[in-house]
Amino acid sequence: MTFTRYIVAAITALVLITPSIAPARQKQRWTVKPEWVLAHESFLAGPELQGRGSATRDEAIAAAYVAAQFRGFGLKPAPGMTGYTQSTNITRMRLNGRAVLTAAGTPLAGASLLIASGQGVRGPLTVFAGDDAKDLPTADVVLATSTKANGFALLRAATAKKIKLLIVPESDLTRARVAMTGGDPQMPLYAEGAAPPPRTALASLPAAMIEKLAKGACTDIALRLPEIVLSTGPTTNAVGYLPGTDPKAGVLLISAHLDHIGVRGDGVVMPGANDDASGTTAVIELARALAAGKPMKRGILFVAYGSEEAGGFGAKYFVDHPPVPLAQIVANLEIEMIGAQDPKLPKGVMMMTGFDRSTFGEALRSHGALVTADPYPEQNFFQRSDNYALALQGVVAHTVSGWAVVPTYHSPNDTVENLDIAFMTAAIQSLIEPMRWLADSGYVPVWKPGGKPGK
Repeated sequence: MTFTRYIVAAITALVLITPSIAPARQKQRWTVKPEWVLAHESFLAGPELQGRGSATRDEAIAAAYVAAQFRGFGLKPAPGMTGYTQSTNITRMRLNGRAVLTAAGTPLAGASLLIASGQGVRGPLTVFAGDDAKDLPTADVVLATSTKANGFALLRAATAKKIKLLIVPESDLTRARVAMTGGDPQMPLYAEGAAPPPRTALASLPAAMIEKLAKGACTDIALRLPEIVLSTGPTTNAVGYLPGTDPKAGVLLISAHLDHIGVRGDGVVMPGANDDASGTTAVIELARALAAGKPMKRGILFVAYGSEEAGGFGAKYFVDHPPVPLAQIVANLEIEMIGAQDPKLPKGVMMMTGFDRSTFGEALRSHGALVTADPYPEQNFFQRSDNYALALQGVVAHTVSGWAVVPTYHSPNDTVENLDIAFMTAAIQSLIEPMRWLADSGYVPVWKPGGKPGK
């Protein structure tokens, strides 16, 4: 073989060999497997865990499962922690019977107590016919007659004004709430040994009764409660930590809540496959994916909170006992209800609550995350998930969701069978590289003017 022929043969061989070698050298894209997603869901929302009620043994089992996954992926205990769970005892109230709402001593037909403060209420009736919550009067007992007013905004305003009892017209939402709880009102949840937090009691009445009270001259409204039973038990957060290479780069927080409603007063199990076993599954799979890659500059905390459904108690405890100073948390991505696709959104895309409040969502979207603005700003979803406890402390914190008003919400039909596993899997997949980029970059999301919530 001549020298020229040798060179030609060598080049030809190199060309033929290179394609077979190149794929092995290329960076392999991490792929979330739908069978992994389904496996987590089948356990968390399965019949054995009875709906993972807040501060129950079932919630603790769910937290132990998540903690075991974190350990198996090679995550470490968070700084200052010796294990993978964080818990505290809390006290729960329960009514041993039914509350009675009366006017001038006569029980009001069709009354439903949705939220109780733990104390009875008695006082003169003040009628509010407006639609804007900011105009709500200051009084002990307020009857809101408008069907157009935002009930959540009214309740927040009533709480701020220390109104003891707010009565609203019966609606599809209040009826759904009663059906969801079996008629049991939401009761205060508080730290063991502390006093119950002040809160506004919320009741609903049929439209005819609302009209009668508004036109009448009754000045004596009373809410009478039966015996109150107290029970104390732990609520549990699962916490795992993926250390970063640069201690000064800050920490990311990826979170969800692992509890649900549990068993209703009438014995019906509320599985909570979408709310929020789906978010918990996403946190588990993001931990698996990010732990499998090369080390990144920023550390990442993966957290599944307990007792969100009972008032965000797990997230509040985390904020009060953070494994790292809150000032070191660069951003918090909360994941809630990604088990179904909202028909209002582009195909495959999730909504981010408070999207326009900060630069976080835009940055994630520019790096491939399937997220867009929340199409339901009137629902105040930004304030209604665990991200808000962090946001109130100044952390740029938002929640992503697939369908926040899904028909199975807080119903016995929130089952594994009603999940869109393909959508869930793709949604989780879309978050991996954007979060990897954020963990390995110097970019810091910031609040936009007016976007940071006030305390």
